[in-house]
Amino acid sequence: MQYQFPQHFWWGSASSAPQTEGDSLNGGKSATIWDHWFRQQPSRFHQQVGPAETSGFYQHWRDDIALLKQLNHNSFRTSISWARLIPDGRGAVNPQAVRFYNQVIDELLAQGITPFINLFHFDMPLVMQQQGGWESREVVDAYGRYADHCFQLFGDRVKHWFTFNEPIVPVEGGYLYDFHYPNVVDFRRAATVAYHTMLAHGIAVQNYRQRQQGGEIGIILNLTPSYARSEHPADVAAANIADLMFNRSFLDPALRGCYPPELLALLKQYDQLPLCQPGDNQLLAAGVVDLLGINYYQPRRIKCRDSQVNPQSPFMPEWFFDHYQMPGRKMNPYRGWEIYEPGIYDILTLLRQQYGNPRCFISENGMGVENEQRFTQHGQIQDDYRIDFVREHLQWLHRGITEGSNCLGYHMWTFIDNWSWCNAYKNRYGLVQLDLQTQQRRVKKSGEWFARTAANNGFSG
Repeated sequence: MQYQFPQHFWWGSASSAPQTEGDSLNGGKSATIWDHWFRQQPSRFHQQVGPAETSGFYQHWRDDIALLKQLNHNSFRTSISWARLIPDGRGAVNPQAVRFYNQVIDELLAQGITPFINLFHFDMPLVMQQQGGWESREVVDAYGRYADHCFQLFGDRVKHWFTFNEPIVPVEGGYLYDFHYPNVVDFRRAATVAYHTMLAHGIAVQNYRQRQQGGEIGIILNLTPSYARSEHPADVAAANIADLMFNRSFLDPALRGCYPPELLALLKQYDQLPLCQPGDNQLLAAGVVDLLGINYYQPRRIKCRDSQVNPQSPFMPEWFFDHYQMPGRKMNPYRGWEIYEPGIYDILTLLRQQYGNPRCFISENGMGVENEQRFTQHGQIQDDYRIDFVREHLQWLHRGITEGSNCLGYHMWTFIDNWSWCNAYKNRYGLVQLDLQTQQRRVKKSGEWFARTAANNGFSG
């Protein structure tokens, strides 16, 4: 079967400043929470590889953009580092950063690659974290000013903006489950961080629209469908709560401008609501996006709890559900994630049927594999597993588009093997292999396949 995609479909990949730029304390850039945490606890990072040793984009941006062109990208997402652009978090702009980002944007455009620019990818400036991070309304306001600086500096050429990438992750990692700094385990503080993030989003959206620069602004959410173990009402109710907390807590404000009443009632019942101020509802309503980015990697399998909650334990989402391992599931054993290709179709169908079919695109989808060098033949990684992964997800994506979903593109995570937080370079996701010691780049077999698919705007199944 031939899978052809709509005309002007976005073919590309996604990355981020903290995971690719390197030079994390050079070029006038100040420390982020990652630089700070690595200094404090390097053993938390795989093979003690920290944020300074990333993919070298700050030095190799011109060569890397040439590789994007070779892979037939017509679009590419990366982020601006707040700590690089405004090292003090507020106030003076760093001219070295302005020059760097101008060069990147201009070179992308010169190569016929549309820049998609995200403003925040988990990389809180340390000076802002020391003032409370997303728990602080002052940091929310500072982010709004930072966003407006970006629009002023680059908005004449960048026409696709995103306020946040996966805003649920700093909530989960930093304030619930202890896998990101500041390693807090406190649901109410987590709820405050989530709420203030969406207020910051609303401020940025308002600022962008006031400038009338002729582009669009959105947000990138990692949507992880919650599938109930069975049709038993207890399992269905448990899956619904998981969906409320991990998907709809950001999806509803982004697409409807308000929170689900059911979520608010649940948090109020357990005294976990964040503090609200006059005008907040109007700010949330103003943040309805022009374009939704969808990151999809895995499903969430949910069942009801089989045991009672210890009332002395910290209040957590798992008070209301338990995780379920579906028998016979397909797994990526390196990342520990289930591979479930129909999930990408189910997300698009949900958006079409329940959210008014918003303009959207797949902003991340990819497969991380450990020790890929063992698949090298004749100097190239033969990552057929990644080709199969992408092809099968694209087949379900194509079905969703055929049925009317307003999906405009597909971006891989990621272009080049990059640094991945505490996992560092343990699992590789790139279409291009990176030798971290020599900084040599080699296109993998999947990169060649992706280039053909993009050139043909489709593939044979």
